[in-house]
Amino acid sequence: MVKVGDHITLDFLGVKEDYTPEFYEKVINKIAKAAKVGIINISKYEFSPQGLTMVALLKESHMSFHTFPEHGIISFDFFTCGRINPNVSLNILKKEINHSCVVKKEFSRDTIHHYHDIYSSDGYKKSYVVEKIIKDFKSKMGQHIEILKLKEFGNALFIDNEIQVAEKDEKLYSSTFVNSGLKLSKKNNSAAIIGGGDGGVARECINNNFNYIDWFELDEEVVKACQMYLPTVFKNVNKSNKVNCIWGDAFKNIKKCENEKYDHLFIDLNDDQYCINLAEKNISEIKRIVKSNGVITAQVGSKNKKPRQVDSWLKTFDKACGNCEISEIFIPSFDCSWNFISSINR
Repeated sequence: MVKVGDHITLDFLGVKEDYTPEFYEKVINKIAKAAKVGIINISKYEFSPQGLTMVALLKESHMSFHTFPEHGIISFDFFTCGRINPNVSLNILKKEINHSCVVKKEFSRDTIHHYHDIYSSDGYKKSYVVEKIIKDFKSKMGQHIEILKLKEFGNALFIDNEIQVAEKDEKLYSSTFVNSGLKLSKKNNSAAIIGGGDGGVARECINNNFNYIDWFELDEEVVKACQMYLPTVFKNVNKSNKVNCIWGDAFKNIKKCENEKYDHLFIDLNDDQYCINLAEKNISEIKRIVKSNGVITAQVGSKNKKPRQVDSWLKTFDKACGNCEISEIFIPSFDCSWNFISSINR
């Protein structure tokens, strides 16, 4: 990380007085003296009938005022690479400006990137701290693929701005996924995986001694990126002769499979309605290639964040198989509990 300075913004609300330009120049000089920064020049522009913009060019960056008398607001910002934090301006301005309240925001100006979580709402904002952007591209299949080094979770895969796996806690996801199916049947001769481009589910199938695994994956570029940049997730998958990768549309490819081929089938698609509809549309083919009393397991998202999606998956499985077992595990990098549904194929 390279830090280049500190930045503060202060918005004074409930301001009753329309201060003169001379007032703001005096305040700028007072702040500069306290912060021990050098003023190069001060420029201003007065609006008609009211309002002012004033910017002080500093040796160490800048200060500025923007006033909105019609709303009773004075906005101030101070960015400096100096030795003294720009927070020194707060107490000075609180004494100088007659106001009802102040909104303060601070920013460390550095090379760390904050990546907003797709599940953030207007009332609850969450971001990942990104130390390094390792890979960022759009695949031939049209997916936006990012491999990011996260400060807390290590290298992580994002597809279309949504986190898929992170090195630190991926095993929680993949092991719970596979074990959810194995709870209903210990038979482990054969498995099929639909999706799961990061390789975690395939790895866990290898670790649970499946004799062979057919892996149906749409986007080869996702797999190659994970193999290269998430080696702990992809561990042993590329070395195993048990794994057979079948590229392309999984639901078209499974139509070529023989009846009752697999003991277990794992559906590792997105938990959105589009994928639910795909699974529902192809459920007869899914059931056909799974052995009688074999197990179908799907990751279905989070009851905390997407309860309707989980309910839709439950209805699809219940209609197709008549029995459902749901597993749950908290995934720190997802910041929520995640759910998996398993059903015996009857």
